[in-house]
Amino acid sequence: MFELKVITHFAAAHQLKMVAKKCENMHGHNWKIEVCVAGENLNDFGVIMDFGEIKKYLSEIMKKLDHKLLNELDWFRNNNPSSENIALYIATELQASINDPAVKVTSVTAWETEFACATYTQ
Repeated sequence: MFELKVITHFAAAHQLKMVAKKCENMHGHNWKIEVCVAGENLNDFGVIMDFGEIKKYLSEIMKKLDHKLLNELDWFRNNNPSSENIALYIATELQASINDPAVKVTSVTAWETEFACATYTQ
């Protein structure tokens, strides 16, 4: 199994529901996002897929999140905009963008601070 990792960032605000009172107030983070994709085989060029493709897809996803109030985005109207759900959202969107069924998004980690993160794995 081969795995690629790409790291990106976005800044956004959110207001969590049903957690500690402090986090129920609207507040923001500069999220660090780590994405891993994996595949069993390399293509004719000796790679799972081009890093540039992953970065392009992630850039489109980050545009939807960056400098937004996440609670106002359609997907987060029904999903608490927690770090866990942010990781799930990015994993789902990225997998939908990848046209190769042999390449799977295996994990997405959303770091809300340098000391706290949530990871979604498939």
